[in-house]
Amino acid sequence: MKFGGFEKFTLIDYPEKIACMVYTIGCNFRCPYCHNPELVDETVTTRIDEKEILDFLKTRTGMLDALVITGGEPTMHGENLISFMREVKKLGFLVKLDSNGTDPVVLQRVIDEKLVDYIAMDIKSPIAKYTETVTRPVDTNAIKKSIEIIKSSGVSYEFRTTIVKSMLTFEEIEQIGREIKGAKNYYLQKFIPTKTVNPQFLKKVTYSDEEFASLKNIMEKYVSYCGIR
Repeated sequence: MKFGGFEKFTLIDYPEKIACMVYTIGCNFRCPYCHNPELVDETVTTRIDEKEILDFLKTRTGMLDALVITGGEPTMHGENLISFMREVKKLGFLVKLDSNGTDPVVLQRVIDEKLVDYIAMDIKSPIAKYTETVTRPVDTNAIKKSIEIIKSSGVSYEFRTTIVKSMLTFEEIEQIGREIKGAKNYYLQKFIPTKTVNPQFLKKVTYSDEEFASLKNIMEKYVSYCGIR
């Protein structure tokens, strides 16, 4: 398995853990505000073999706690992803997996095989609006199943939504709350325009801090904890 990026140190991507992070190549969504366009369209020039990652981890036993696997969409890599996660776990590291939830079968397998210690699933929009938001056809039943699998997994997890003001109204964000009702952790993420799949989104904005505080109050009716990033 090859990766499109590798960060050897991060304090912010795995809650309360010292980690490194790898980026998988390719995604089945085309969210216009995505800040990793080179991974989505597979034009990234960096190609890192998994052996390089594993060799690095062997030198960091006792110094790093965990590996974060993000993308792109990691679950697109199926058996290759699962095999890689097995090797990481053999080395004694915690594993965090970021996913858009389109492959509940892979999610269930890594949970059942105890290959994942933390899951972060992006909730792009209310279920009914998914295809419009990600600009690709979506099996929304798979999204719903992934939500339920994660909630009942016993694995630490979070759901999160990147908020672009022009794409999500207060009412639509509250609908997300209804659809993940009972979840433990949910984060509202501020959209920060840097580089995007659709360059027009460099001109887009998110809500104000005051509006985010109001959204947090709304979402706390549905989840145990709501944070703002």
